[in-house]
Amino acid sequence: MSDARIGVAIVGAGGWGRNHVRNFASLSGCVLRTVCDSSEAVRAEVESNHPGVTTTGSLDAVLADPAISAVVVATPAPSHAEVAGAVLRSGRDVFVEKPLALTSKDALELDRLATEGGRILMVGHLLLYHPAVLLLRELILAGELGDVLYVTSKRLNLGVVRRDENAWWSLAPHDLSIASFLLDADPLAVNASGGTFLQTGRGIEDVVFATVHYPGGRLAHIHVSWLDPNKTRSITVVGSKKMAVFDDTSPDEKLRIFDKGAEPPPSLSYDEGVRLRTGDIRTPALRMQEPLRRECQAFLDAVRTRSRPLADARSGLAVVRALEAGERSLAAGGARVEVSP
Repeated sequence: MSDARIGVAIVGAGGWGRNHVRNFASLSGCVLRTVCDSSEAVRAEVESNHPGVTTTGSLDAVLADPAISAVVVATPAPSHAEVAGAVLRSGRDVFVEKPLALTSKDALELDRLATEGGRILMVGHLLLYHPAVLLLRELILAGELGDVLYVTSKRLNLGVVRRDENAWWSLAPHDLSIASFLLDADPLAVNASGGTFLQTGRGIEDVVFATVHYPGGRLAHIHVSWLDPNKTRSITVVGSKKMAVFDDTSPDEKLRIFDKGAEPPPSLSYDEGVRLRTGDIRTPALRMQEPLRRECQAFLDAVRTRSRPLADARSGLAVVRALEAGERSLAAGGARVEVSP
């Protein structure tokens, strides 16, 4: 691909989509040509904030513009597969917000379209581009934490309450993508239990507790809720040597490394047990940058270099499969459900 700026369109500019508009309108190396949204109010907002950007309510109008080579899909999740599929069939690269699709069948189809068409397909697993998560991954690969034993994540708040998806589908994609990234493996099975308190007639779970099983007996425990008094965004990683906590709500200590651990003796006698070790707590320096801006730039880099992005179709498919297994486990009262191969 030449050094010319990449023509970008954004489909869906309400809610989270307006943050994509803000970033792609200011990133070098691209030109935001068109924003597509069904809402006249949203289009008027875009026109007011970004003069010169074309707006439309028609996806066909976006796909009719030969100057557009990359499309961001930030529409509601039920439309991801249909919209992204149309973009891929038109021969364009596509970034799809999480989740990639609502079924693994649709996610597989998008992967097929991208592969056969030689197109970039990237998924909005935003936190894989967070500086703290990237550093944590480096520390794990360097062996500083030892063997990772389990991961615990909490994503809690009071709102936003969804009407078209439960807390599991709305919030857990972030934690599933991070857990798989840090454990360097895809989930094998899920046990999930939840509670429906606000929309009992719709059967939409407001809170979900899930245990995700990974190869080697490793675990990830995920707690998601939009019915909680505290805003919590935390990941705890327990290793055989050290432990780490990523707290995204902390203003200045987003990542802490604990030189703590437990060392069981080779053989246990009556008066002998696990030896606990407590050392220093370290807060690594982080060069912070908005994760979404890094993610948007990563999409442009992938389009320009034709390289596979970190949050690729495979990552998106693995998350969708784990979400499906969790949904089946919720319906089965928390029974262990294997992730579809």
